[in-house]
Amino acid sequence: MQRIAAVLLAFCAGAAWALPAFDEVKQAHRPSDIQVLDRHGELLHRLRRDDQVRRGEWVALEDVSPALRLAMVVSEDRRFWEHRGVDWRAVSSAAWGRLWHQRTRGASTITMQLAGLLDDDWKPGAGGRTVPQKLGQAAAAQVLERRWRKDQVLEAYLNLVPFRGEVVGIDALSRTLFGKAPHGLDAQEAAIAAALVRAPNAAAGMVARRACGLLRDMGEVADCIGLDLMTTGAFQRRAFAASEGIAPHLARRAVAVSGGQARIVTTLRADVQRVALEALQQQLRELRRRHVEDGAMLVLDNASGDVLAWVGSSGTLSQAAEVDGVTALRQAGSTLKPFLYAQAIAERRLTAASLLDDAPAHIPTASGLYIPQNYDHHFKGMVSVRTALASSLNVPAVRALVTVSPHAFHRQLRDAGLPLKDTGDWYGYSLALGSADVPLLQLANAYRTLANGGRVSDVRWLASQARAPMRPAFDPAAAFIVGDILSDPNARARTFGTDSILATRFWTAVKTGTSKDMRDNWAVGWSQRYTVGVWVGNASGAAMHDVSGTSGAAPAWAAVMRHLHSREPSRVPVPPAGVVQAAVRFEGGLEAPRGEWFMAGTQQALVRLDGDAPAAEAAPRILSPADGTIVALDPDIPANRQRVALRSTAARGVRWQLDGREFAQGTDAGWLPWPGRHRLRLVAADGRTLDEVQVEVRGAGLRPAPGKTKAADSPLPANRQPGRADLPAR
Repeated sequence: MQRIAAVLLAFCAGAAWALPAFDEVKQAHRPSDIQVLDRHGELLHRLRRDDQVRRGEWVALEDVSPALRLAMVVSEDRRFWEHRGVDWRAVSSAAWGRLWHQRTRGASTITMQLAGLLDDDWKPGAGGRTVPQKLGQAAAAQVLERRWRKDQVLEAYLNLVPFRGEVVGIDALSRTLFGKAPHGLDAQEAAIAAALVRAPNAAAGMVARRACGLLRDMGEVADCIGLDLMTTGAFQRRAFAASEGIAPHLARRAVAVSGGQARIVTTLRADVQRVALEALQQQLRELRRRHVEDGAMLVLDNASGDVLAWVGSSGTLSQAAEVDGVTALRQAGSTLKPFLYAQAIAERRLTAASLLDDAPAHIPTASGLYIPQNYDHHFKGMVSVRTALASSLNVPAVRALVTVSPHAFHRQLRDAGLPLKDTGDWYGYSLALGSADVPLLQLANAYRTLANGGRVSDVRWLASQARAPMRPAFDPAAAFIVGDILSDPNARARTFGTDSILATRFWTAVKTGTSKDMRDNWAVGWSQRYTVGVWVGNASGAAMHDVSGTSGAAPAWAAVMRHLHSREPSRVPVPPAGVVQAAVRFEGGLEAPRGEWFMAGTQQALVRLDGDAPAAEAAPRILSPADGTIVALDPDIPANRQRVALRSTAARGVRWQLDGREFAQGTDAGWLPWPGRHRLRLVAADGRTLDEVQVEVRGAGLRPAPGKTKAADSPLPANRQPGRADLPAR
């Protein structure tokens, strides 16, 4: 019989030689899940990408438990290590059994089964394999045995064999049924796994009975009742979920831009991600009774912009766990104040020693009076900028914005990378108190800008992304002074005390913030090497109950900072050029004498209540036209009757620029418009831009033609030029 079969196999061997090599099969293996890894290759998260099959990673034979290897051979092919692809003794026994209508063990070896898995030609149809298929399968098995080693055959078989339902391969089976890796399977679990190969979709009881017999064949003690319970429990498991790990939000973001890679390497550090997640969840458990459910955290490397931790939600603690709090828009609150004071200091409108009045204020605006309030509804009187910023006082911040203007501050925030959707005039003076919605991602990166001496760059979260170049956003001297203020525990004592959670044993600068109606709470700060941003609140927008700057996000911020600097120091920044330190005293002992940092040329020895320090006076602004104005020219009206009035709040000494070219002087002017988009600037005598607006002109208009004088083409009298100022009588 063996000789006859050998002759028949020779006719089928041609197709068998097309079988791939072992290395080709291994390289072609594609898990159904995408693995998202940290920068060192440690697994962070799995995301399923194939809905038809559940296939895990390729597992080397040495990483499969000895019990499972034994169980599979005993169950499927007892003479696997002896034959050369076809077990002729089993074939003879099976043929004899069929002749006498007896039930016998199947003759299909592990190698033959593997051949059927590798080539669709040998896969059985609805009625089983045909005789030619069986012969071809046997021929392919012999070819495999000549080209592959035995251990390679068994390894490939374990990784490709279907088990139950959609589960293919031993890695997916181990994680799905038993919640562990293949190397951890014991004898009972191995017997259940091997029993499933013969009857993948059998009931738990039938699989348990077969596994029990298999255990006895393996020489193990078989507890059939216990095995039945174990099998039933394994079939009820829901492990190996579609999304599994500690970085679900970043994983989805990475997969969306990865181009279908099976393994994606991120910039994250697994240890930092775990600590950040645990710290956030622990803090949110503490805040449960205060109606706080959600949170997010971001950790950045200051120098590179690499994301080291991205925690998008509180996970199981949240009813909106899929919402990514790192990218969601939330009201900024007081976290925008450092940027405001940095701008005011850089423009020499204020110094860290300037006095601002923390008293009730009624600020006129186009929509009425704006009356800011402090968080505790108390006022501190005259305070220095250092105290006002570190203690997060609201009224002084609004007074500081009056000196800068909402429009200019809005432009500064955009330069720092904050995606504000509305104009500065739309936010008005409430922008000083963080009325704008911002994402944690961009807010934390803006704080990283202060850590980097005023230089900003985009962050990156994939190792394959190029690092973005730095560009200036803030004056380095002003950024240093603001950082020094936010690191000063004495300056924040009026609001937070001297021993709050914000005071670390190493150098850090930090700012907290709470939004209107207590819907958002922030803690964002940096050390010498890292920037950490935390948000807590409710994704639904519901208000929190009695959550302060130090009881909300700050404890999680401090916990992560302690982990980051458990083994590395954080030293005080080196002052940049243009910064000087000088002793300063305050008239009447308003604040204690101290050494203060100043922009060079603005230092003072004594700050008087009558305003010896740089005064917090309102910066000149453009009153008309408003930013975003659209001017529609009417062809039926003479051009010289369609001048646009330019008005400002300046008292004197200002100039007007149109599209970068000066065209008028004085506080008010007139402009004959022409179609297009134009940028109008109010400029100080020293060249500083005080305010600017954009204006769009639509319709027909006259503009000087190339090569002609303006006067020749102007509809104005010969001594006037279009685009030049029409100065009103004063």
